[in-house]
Parts: sequence; C-alpha cells; structure tokens
Amino acid sequence: MIRPVLTEVGIFLIPFAVYALFLIATRSGVLAQSSWPVHLVAKLVLGSLLLVIVSFILLAHFTGASPDSTYIPAHIENGKFVPGMERPGTEKPGAAK
Repeated sequence: MIRPVLTEVGIFLIPFAVYALFLIATRSGVLAQSSWPVHLVAKLVLGSLLLVIVSFILLAHFTGASPDSTYIPAHIENGKFVPGMERPGTEKPGAAK
C-alpha cells in the first residue's frame, strides 16, 4: 500500500522539482522567497493535482482484473484457507445463460 501512495506523492512533486531545476539552471535563488510567488505556486499545485488525477485514471484503467472476470472471495475449503482470486472469463453467479 505504501508504494502507490509514494508514487502519487512523487507525481505530485514533479512540477515543483522541474521548476526548482529551472531555477538552478538559470542561477536564480532556489530558496529565495521571490522565486516562489504565490500565483506561481498555485499554478504548480493545480498542475500537480491534474497530474495526480490523470495518474489515478490511468491506474484504474490499466490495472486490475479484466472486466469479464469474476472475483471469488477467500473461503475455507476442506479445513484449509483458500485466498481470494480472480477467475477470468467465468460467468457471474445468477447471470442468464
């Protein structure tokens, strides 16, 4: 669970890192308050939020089980624990044949 959270935090920080690299390349004061005006920080935050939203959409679209798969929850079978799993292409319970 920590990896997806750190990935999203990293994606959020990308615009700030790019701007800091720009300040270093132009030999401006990276830590100077005049290099980080409020309107520019607001634009960086909006850009960061846009990147995070796009990454959430891509994550939801390209990960997980296929749409026609069926989730079989964890259960006990013959006294042994069987973890939950996805069965690709199986019919959903109660579906019309």
